[in-house]
Amino acid sequence: MSRPLSDYEKRKQISVRGLAGVENVSDLKKNFNRHLHFTLVKDRNVQYYYEKDPKRIYYLSLEFYMGRTLQNTMVNLGLQNACDEATYQLGLDMEELQEIEEDAGLGNGGLGAPACFLDSMATLGLAAYGYGIRYEFGIFNQKISGGWQVEEADDWLRYGNPWEKARPEYMIPVHFYGHVDHGPDGTKWIDTQVVLALPYDTPVPGYRNNTVNTMRLWSARAPNEFNLKDFNVGGYIQAVLDRNLAENISRVLYPNDNFFEGKELRLKQEYFVVAATLQDIIRRFKSSKFGSRDPVRTSFDAFPDKVLASPTGVTVGRGVSQHWLSLCQAWEITVKTCAYTNHTVLPEALERWPIHLLETLLPRHLEIIYEINQRFLDKVYAMFPGDHDRLRRMSLVEEGSIKRINMAHLCIVGSHAVNGVARIHSDILKKTVFKDFYEFEPHKFQNKTNGITPRRWLVLCNPGLAEVIAERIGEEYISDLDHLKKLLAFVNDEGFIRDVAKVKQENKLKFSAYLEKEYKVKINPNSLFDVQVKRIHEYKRQLLNCLHVITLYNRIKREPNQHFVPRTIMIGGKAAPGYHMAKMIIKLITAIGDIVNNDPVIGDRLKMIFLENYRVSLAEKVIPAADLSEQISTAGTEASGTGNMKFMLNGALTIGTMDGANVEMAEEAGEDNFFIFGMRVEDVEEMDKKGYCAKDYYDRIPELKQVIDQLSSGYFSPKQPQLFKDIVNMLMNHDRFKVFADYEAYIKCQEDVSALYKNTKEWTKKVIINIATSGKFSSDRTIAQYAREIWGVEPTHHKIPAPDDPRELALNSCLCLAEVKQREP
Repeated sequence: MSRPLSDYEKRKQISVRGLAGVENVSDLKKNFNRHLHFTLVKDRNVQYYYEKDPKRIYYLSLEFYMGRTLQNTMVNLGLQNACDEATYQLGLDMEELQEIEEDAGLGNGGLGAPACFLDSMATLGLAAYGYGIRYEFGIFNQKISGGWQVEEADDWLRYGNPWEKARPEYMIPVHFYGHVDHGPDGTKWIDTQVVLALPYDTPVPGYRNNTVNTMRLWSARAPNEFNLKDFNVGGYIQAVLDRNLAENISRVLYPNDNFFEGKELRLKQEYFVVAATLQDIIRRFKSSKFGSRDPVRTSFDAFPDKVLASPTGVTVGRGVSQHWLSLCQAWEITVKTCAYTNHTVLPEALERWPIHLLETLLPRHLEIIYEINQRFLDKVYAMFPGDHDRLRRMSLVEEGSIKRINMAHLCIVGSHAVNGVARIHSDILKKTVFKDFYEFEPHKFQNKTNGITPRRWLVLCNPGLAEVIAERIGEEYISDLDHLKKLLAFVNDEGFIRDVAKVKQENKLKFSAYLEKEYKVKINPNSLFDVQVKRIHEYKRQLLNCLHVITLYNRIKREPNQHFVPRTIMIGGKAAPGYHMAKMIIKLITAIGDIVNNDPVIGDRLKMIFLENYRVSLAEKVIPAADLSEQISTAGTEASGTGNMKFMLNGALTIGTMDGANVEMAEEAGEDNFFIFGMRVEDVEEMDKKGYCAKDYYDRIPELKQVIDQLSSGYFSPKQPQLFKDIVNMLMNHDRFKVFADYEAYIKCQEDVSALYKNTKEWTKKVIINIATSGKFSSDRTIAQYAREIWGVEPTHHKIPAPDDPRELALNSCLCLAEVKQREP
């Protein structure tokens, strides 16, 4: 009797098992035709769009934080179970296979929405394209060495990317530098340096609707021409080396997304993606007329009816004007075509490019900006005659020791719609940041609260919970998250309460094992998993979390025999490499962990862990396991947040301020089912007027004073007593985000959390209410609102014919879709 094959032997067999699979010529021809159809022709949806000629949506972003693609694709195509079974029969483990895939970390942690939006646009049947940059190196890999963050290059393409396809046939030239010639034949931008933009396409499948859209990312390439004179005098090697200067444009993602750095490379990246995308959009517009190149498409009158670009840039006006339109016509088309989404209220994050940089890099564009500014200010002056201070505030050109172009102002002027990403954020934009512009053109301003895709952020990352929900209300919620409201009928159902609590405990056990393996810390899986994962920034107030941990530590040390609800506190996120305070915060978190986790008096009642290299694939592990979600930014500083929504959908309760999307989440779930604390926006504004004095709180609150004194004396850094003096100095003397002002309310609210956690049944009831009321925060709802209220298109859940459907069936399906479209308003 032969022995069973080992895993290694099974894997060896796989490489030869399928070689004799083609039995005859007919099969070979069939497989070859399928290869042609899917690999070379590939763009089935694109061809469908060319024939039907719908309005196209172009979503431009410098960042698409996509994560891994394999499992998400299987979920959306409905293939996950079949693939799991097939790999099992081959002796492979699907989870192992998924772990091999690199995260596509083409974004900072704070911009998760664009990736969700692409998923929703495909699921809602929109003819949509994502455009960005194919960074050779994405957001850095974070290593913690001696408690400090160390950045390592994210060489995510080192083994290739199986999901992308290069499209050299659509390579596009992008121009930089040069000078402007004002001659008798008109104005010309000449003697420019050319960089080629090579597109790479990644498919974005919708959820079980046979729609597959495209994310097109541009890679910079140097032209092949060499200067023959240089070559003849031996300059060949230098000419080849100079190619790197051009290709550096798409080399690396800038890791600062909340601090503006006026670097030339960043401006090059921004212009590169917009200029290449615009040329691609115009090419597609001119050739899209029911599959033909109808001469009517040389007219740009219909451009805004067929194209919507979001966000925006002045390049659109320049690109359209190159097609022999007057500047007036080009600008009118630009405004009708573009819409601008603002993602931050922090003034230091808004871009203000120095004039001298634009003059060197994009001289013709600077001239156009000056002209746009003059025409805009003329309109403002006509409405507000004599208000010269208003003109100064609204000008696209900021005067000062260094003249600058305010890019947010340019975006507002160049768009027909401007939106924030949560109701409170949009209100702040209208009341403060863009108040003058709102008073001038109030019709432009809207709100579109962010959302997350339930496919990745529930079905993929938390299959146990997704299954428990489906058993009660069916699977319709996956493509219409409002169906979750049906779960409100099960809030008091003992079986459902038990099932939800069981799934959470299973997720915690699984993640505990992961933590023990990765961090060598023994975790109590029955402890409250208290999680704050987001970029490290002062306004997100990881420091407030740290003060609470030290306060808990001091309380246990003071009364070691008293019962405390055990907690495992996890903080994760990356600090921008040049952000000193953020890096000090990471060092403080790790230092507190070193003391707390190794104190025998504390035991397993309190643990603190810094989650190294937080990324999408790690989020998919930690979010389903979390009991408590920390959303504790100072009121009025967080635009929206999407992590808060992911935790809510996955059964964590939220402790948070009334900031960003927290406000609407609390509104949906009911404030009784949220742990709300701290100042509101109005309180912060009032405090700004009268002044914030940290020392008043330090003197008045004994526990706070003890914590700060411990940091000052080196309790958590015995070998370097002065290590955290910068943090203490900032908190005591120049804390813009008022950590001490919310300390007392935060500690009290955390006590309420612990009290409720003791009662598993009541805790789980609130969890169910949160899950049931999270439907509003689907990116499907967000995109449907964008589509109807800004983009002027109607979403559809219609399923287009599959490639192997009979032709007659496909034709009937298309006719039905046409009838539906005719009936739609």
